[in-house]
Amino acid sequence: MNRFPREFADLLTRRGRRLLDGREPTASGALGRTHFLALSGAVDAAKARAARGLLEAALAPHLALLERGIPPESIAGQTRNHQERLIKTVRVRTAYLERRGSRAWQAAERIGLVAMTGSVTWHRFAERLAGRALDRRGGRQVLRYGPGDYAGPHTDHHPEDPRARAGYVDLHLTFSGPGVAHQWLVYAEAGHFRHVLDVNAAGGITAYRLPFWHYTTPLVAKPGRARDACRWVVLGTFRFAAP
Repeated sequence: MNRFPREFADLLTRRGRRLLDGREPTASGALGRTHFLALSGAVDAAKARAARGLLEAALAPHLALLERGIPPESIAGQTRNHQERLIKTVRVRTAYLERRGSRAWQAAERIGLVAMTGSVTWHRFAERLAGRALDRRGGRQVLRYGPGDYAGPHTDHHPEDPRARAGYVDLHLTFSGPGVAHQWLVYAEAGHFRHVLDVNAAGGITAYRLPFWHYTTPLVAKPGRARDACRWVVLGTFRFAAP
């Protein structure tokens, strides 16, 4: 495979097609009942491996480091017990596929990623999980987690955006390399961090109804495998369609 398929459906297994067609009742509309959903066995394994190779070859050179550490004043500026406040901390390499003239956009377009994440079946898959109409104009981003990369506790709440303040949907495709030992997603329910899931998958799909509290732990490589320890995420963001 030297390009992503034009339609997202062509990346899917039989189970993935059933999900797309709404023939798995437990998944259809699941994001109306929960904030997070992980789907296994929906992406063809061979195509997932090929997809990771495409991303490594074409997009890795065009990613920028997104890094925001813990500010010293989060401790030094504290004047009372239990007054901790922590901004979103993160370290990952990423590209926002928004500007057509950017090198990342051009690389993504050459390998068919822009077309696939703009396809009818990409949008329809997100709508099946959301259980409601989503705006056709979605956002795109790619991330590459390497050893030690992570995203600290955050909500992904955007109260200043009128179309997103009441919630929105993220769809993530994961393509992990063989050198990854694990990377965990921890997310909250009923006011506590209750759930832990290993998001290290050769080809996995996760979906989020945001905002809610969650974080991604530092990626851990297998012994001696740091060079091929990476987890790619192809991310689509969808606002709810206007009534």
